[in-house]
Amino acid sequence: MYHEKANDSWSLVGGQFCCDGQDQTENEQDPKALEKINALRIAYLSEKLNLTSEQAEKFWPIYREFSDKRKELRRELIDARKQVKADQNPQKDEALVKLGLELKQRELDLEKTYSERLLKVISAQQILSLRKAEGDFQQLIRDQIQQRRLMQQRNETIRERNQRLKQQQRN
Repeated sequence: MYHEKANDSWSLVGGQFCCDGQDQTENEQDPKALEKINALRIAYLSEKLNLTSEQAEKFWPIYREFSDKRKELRRELIDARKQVKADQNPQKDEALVKLGLELKQRELDLEKTYSERLLKVISAQQILSLRKAEGDFQQLIRDQIQQRRLMQQRNETIRERNQRLKQQQRN
């Protein structure tokens, strides 16, 4: 049942998520598409974790807080990478390596802290399922984006071919 609903939504999400540019950051994406992806993520993770209503009530606030903090760490690294690319400075490259390691450590520390909090709400097996489900969900999103790009390329190729055929018919 969930998979049928999710599959119907995937094509909409894929279309909205990667419309204009390959280098768009999450903040530049269509807010409605991001909202839809977040709703799908919640449904997907809820199903994979098999959360009871009592668990879900306690789990989601903790998980959202964790996700927001993890997103901040990742955004910090992305911003640092952009600065290094602009400067082309070997010393800044070294600083980026150190920052990357520091941020990975902070992310690991964050995961440890939140895993301890989550263990009070869900089982260890559910935490393991959560980690797998997060990766699976990200792969589903990447696959949808790739599929959408391929369809756009195919449609563009067909459009160009049709234009050439019309040109040839006119001549």
